[in-house]
Amino acid sequence: MAWGQGARRPIVGLLFRAQQQAAKGYSSVASQTHMLTSHVPKSAMLLRGFSSEVPASEQTNLIKQLRIRTSAPFKDVKASLVNCNWNIEAAQKDLRKRGVVLAAKKSSRTAAEGLLAIAQDEKRAAIVELNCETDFVARNDVFQYLASSLAKMALSTQTPGEMVFPFGPEYLENMSMNLDHPKFNGEATVQSAVTEVAAMVGENVKFRRGLILSTSGHGVVSSYLHTCPQPGLGRMAGLVTLEVEDSKVPIEALKGVGSSIAMHIVAAKPLFLSKEQVSAAALENECDVLRTQAESSGKPQMAIEKMVEGRLRKYFEEVVLLEQKYVVNDSTNIKTVLNDLSKDIGSKVTIANFLRMEVGEGIQRLEGADGS
Repeated sequence: MAWGQGARRPIVGLLFRAQQQAAKGYSSVASQTHMLTSHVPKSAMLLRGFSSEVPASEQTNLIKQLRIRTSAPFKDVKASLVNCNWNIEAAQKDLRKRGVVLAAKKSSRTAAEGLLAIAQDEKRAAIVELNCETDFVARNDVFQYLASSLAKMALSTQTPGEMVFPFGPEYLENMSMNLDHPKFNGEATVQSAVTEVAAMVGENVKFRRGLILSTSGHGVVSSYLHTCPQPGLGRMAGLVTLEVEDSKVPIEALKGVGSSIAMHIVAAKPLFLSKEQVSAAALENECDVLRTQAESSGKPQMAIEKMVEGRLRKYFEEVVLLEQKYVVNDSTNIKTVLNDLSKDIGSKVTIANFLRMEVGEGIQRLEGADGS
């Protein structure tokens, strides 16, 4: 009995010390846990708690909806939803705010791709160039909608009575436009709409230039677009104004030939309308080149002059619209096409003006650009 009582005391002591150690250990763990959680922002704890309550299928659905609304990249859409506790309205607003900042950062990057857009009626045609960095974005529905809207806005403006009116982005950028598209928020200035599209597509987007071509007499403005993803859009464009002396001649008589000549302009790349319009500087430069080439043949001076004359004729056929071989029928030239049309309708038809434009022409493309 005495042995049993004495033996119980150390056992009880051991149990007591073990309980104290356990209590200290629990207190230490709890203290460490408190110290760790005290360094974690409450918003992050709440965010983790909230996102765990949103089922994965619902998260996927919200990401899909927001991408449809904004066309923003997947990672940006998801980041905004996470930051906004999966509130799609707040996330859309967050994307727009962040997008403006990102668009500003990307504004210095080369944008040499894009589209031309044309809007026209019988008397006027407006063409604009909207640039982006890749042809992938040029196929984007929002980008194409903006390009078409800019052309329509340009057509609706009142030009200062000029038959050929070129303009830069400053001509339209502060004007308001009503954007009837699910991914836009109604009315906006041209400048803010371009910035918003840049934010959506994640590239530098620039409204580069435009031109309005008009006819003053009885005539028609015809157009042609090459590499055309949808009506009114393309990468290369030709515009031409045909005018007829007799105001009683139906306009429809000019439209078919006008469209063919516009297509010819895209294919043949004329620089001047007539030989008389070839600039003196261009003519002098060409003559010097041709004469140098002829003199190297070692032939007599009289033969050299004839060689220069013949080669100059060939030069005119290459750069002068009226002298060019007609791409639809290379046995004739544009001047003859107009003469034949004049005979058919009983009144003289002339070309007043023409234009050829191509996406990215004149923009220096940086080789090996990494897009950063």
